[in-house]
Amino acid sequence: KIARESMELNAGMNSLMNETLNISGALLVKIFGRHRSEVTRFRERASGVRDIGIRQAVVGRWFFLALSLVSAAGTALVFWIGGQYVLRGVFTIGTIVAFSAFLTELYGPLMAMTNARVEFATSMVSFERVFEVLDLPIEITDAPQALTLEKTEGHVRFEHVCFSYTGEDGQPVGLEELRRFGWGSHGAYLPPKKEPKLESAEGGEDAREMLWALQDVSFEIKPGQVAALVGPSGAGKTTITYLLPRLYDPSEGQISLDGHNLREIKLEALANHVGVVTQETYLFHATLRENLLYAKPDATQEELDRVCRAANIHGFIASLSDGYDTVVGERGYRLSGGEKQRVAIARVLLKDPRVLILDEATSHLDSQSEALIQEAMQAVMHGRTSLVIAHRLSTVMDADIILVMDKGRLVERGRHEELLSGGGLYATLYQTQFSVQPTAVRQA
Repeated sequence: KIARESMELNAGMNSLMNETLNISGALLVKIFGRHRSEVTRFRERASGVRDIGIRQAVVGRWFFLALSLVSAAGTALVFWIGGQYVLRGVFTIGTIVAFSAFLTELYGPLMAMTNARVEFATSMVSFERVFEVLDLPIEITDAPQALTLEKTEGHVRFEHVCFSYTGEDGQPVGLEELRRFGWGSHGAYLPPKKEPKLESAEGGEDAREMLWALQDVSFEIKPGQVAALVGPSGAGKTTITYLLPRLYDPSEGQISLDGHNLREIKLEALANHVGVVTQETYLFHATLRENLLYAKPDATQEELDRVCRAANIHGFIASLSDGYDTVVGERGYRLSGGEKQRVAIARVLLKDPRVLILDEATSHLDSQSEALIQEAMQAVMHGRTSLVIAHRLSTVMDADIILVMDKGRLVERGRHEELLSGGGLYATLYQTQFSVQPTAVRQA
């Protein structure tokens, strides 16, 4: 019990250190001036680790003190009883000495066996924590006869797709959830915060809809087309982009690539044909070369130069003293937001996927960086089937098809001019966005 508690307290302290001492955490602490409170939090957790360590030491000390006392008492008893027999002439002194030596040899293995129980109990606690992770079920796996697609055209189809973060048993599922296993329990879920349920005069229809992230979504993206996903926050745009590379499986309906159900394609093959550029770029604490080669480990220097030129980042890398061997720091903190995004685009180009997913990569950047990234994105999307999430509607006006999402449903589709003339949600978003900007400029 003490060993288990000690590991839990150590895990809590290490978790706090990882959160507050990494680059982002340390920056947040400094910005908000919370260093005193963080020191207090760490002191509290470190005190718990210290106290449990003292308890372990005290319990171990008394345990081994008792063993030592038993050993000493046994030796004293041998000499006392043996002395009586020597005086009576039953034993000789040599026999008693030999018996005492044998007794010492006996105590050694007994002490080891006794200590083995303590070590075994401690090891079992460690094994329990390890097997908690190893025994977690794999949610997304290859089908028994899964296909390996060598080449794809990039024909994407969603057919009556529904998705919910809640399973049939009422338990949350998916990457947004955290399942926490504990000792003596079968597991407990820590679900994300849910939106408050809305009452509806039509018998709670709004409350029922809150369970679904996507409802009956159907659309088609032909090879080489650029499709844009637009809509208010929480409409289900990101969920769609997670379903295409099979980070999730749909609850209902089917998603196909070149006519093959995604469930019938090997995950490795799907990963080779689908590339993703997220809004928040993640870079390893390594060199630019190593981060780029993560997409294609056997890429040549010529290939690196080519994709970096296409992503408008080659000039910046060439200006660095160490060039491609420059260490970017944890999560790429030594690079600006625009530079990280262009590195991410170059990395995807090196992978050369047939289907490309682009989250809004320019929403938090300055105009110059946005222009460079937009130019790089045009190079990336050329000749590829692309699915783009856009919050700035100016970036998707030239898309082949615009998909408008609202409350998990596909409410509109078409080209920019068609949707604008339709007077629906897209027209409302467009008018709101482009009418607010001039006002904001005049106020500034």
